[in-house]
Amino acid sequence: MKKLVSRALSRAFVSTLALTAALPGIARADAAEELVAAATKEGMLTVIALPHDWCNYGEVIAGFKAKYPGIEINELNPDAGTADELEAIRANKGNMGSQAPDVVDLGLAFAPAAAKEGLLQPYKVATWDEIPANIKDESGYWYGDYYGVMAFGVNKDLLEAAPADWSDLSKSEYSGAVALTGDPRSSAQAILALMSAGISRGAKPGTESGGKGLELFAELNKSGNFVPVLGKAGTIAQGQTPIVAAWDYNLLAWRDALKGNPPMDVVVPASGVVAGVYVQAISAYAPHPNAAKLWMEYLYSDEGQTGWLKGYCHPARFNAMLKAGKFPQELLDKLPPAEAYEKAIFPTVDELSANKTAVVEGWDKVVGANVK
Repeated sequence: MKKLVSRALSRAFVSTLALTAALPGIARADAAEELVAAATKEGMLTVIALPHDWCNYGEVIAGFKAKYPGIEINELNPDAGTADELEAIRANKGNMGSQAPDVVDLGLAFAPAAAKEGLLQPYKVATWDEIPANIKDESGYWYGDYYGVMAFGVNKDLLEAAPADWSDLSKSEYSGAVALTGDPRSSAQAILALMSAGISRGAKPGTESGGKGLELFAELNKSGNFVPVLGKAGTIAQGQTPIVAAWDYNLLAWRDALKGNPPMDVVVPASGVVAGVYVQAISAYAPHPNAAKLWMEYLYSDEGQTGWLKGYCHPARFNAMLKAGKFPQELLDKLPPAEAYEKAIFPTVDELSANKTAVVEGWDKVVGANVK
């Protein structure tokens, strides 16, 4: 990841903007208690697309509940994709009920367009300066929270040899074995899997990587190696999808949850190692705007960021917190070898957007498989 770049805005100024927006009439921002009180008065936070086994969200949600017991968390559609989250905002404009999400967790490629469409509202957390500049919107409409790299999860009971690279997925020994975690027309994770596959074929990140990724999956679909099933820990364990391309943190959490039944390998491919950043944002139509801001403060606090690391995710403030000695050593020791991440590529927002367009618009025409 590129170096951290401090923002010019001071923490006090940032917080002042945030609280003034949330609580009209409050001129100062040094009253976090006032945000807590306002959020508690709202009494609810509606989240969407947060599986408990994704990046340790289960513990993160539990931590927020324990810290703020007066706020109920309403969890909508945990298995939704990024496009579903944005559609939920569009469909619930003006709806102050339980179906309107307050906050969203989006693939980076979707965030700029969502802000431009007016679906998000700006807010800058107190730890804003420690979020790398290349993964945040300077106006605070969205900002990166965690990242991982694309990898393969492999059922070792069914496959003696795990694929070492994307090109290996074409081998006959992997017939009916290869799956994605979502529909590449709407899932950020699946779209980035195709980007990784395309880069492994020599493509540049962007339109080219999307095109080359589609070519590989068209070949896998034609040969029968591709399985059009949403890959999860359960489908790996049941043998329905012996190989799943997914973020490393999801695969490592699934491996831990399976406890060796069956044994599961997590392999970072030899080439096309794409790092994926997920961002947090507040809905422009959030029914509980203060609870949403408090949720963001929690996610970017030392406690929230450490929660991601427990789930094998690299939190956005990783470099700054590591330098400050804020992570327990036992957590650092559980991470995969650093060498696996040395080739990681962090695509720009423009590259992600171009790749997404190529994949979303080309999937039906080039691959033609209906993933579900």
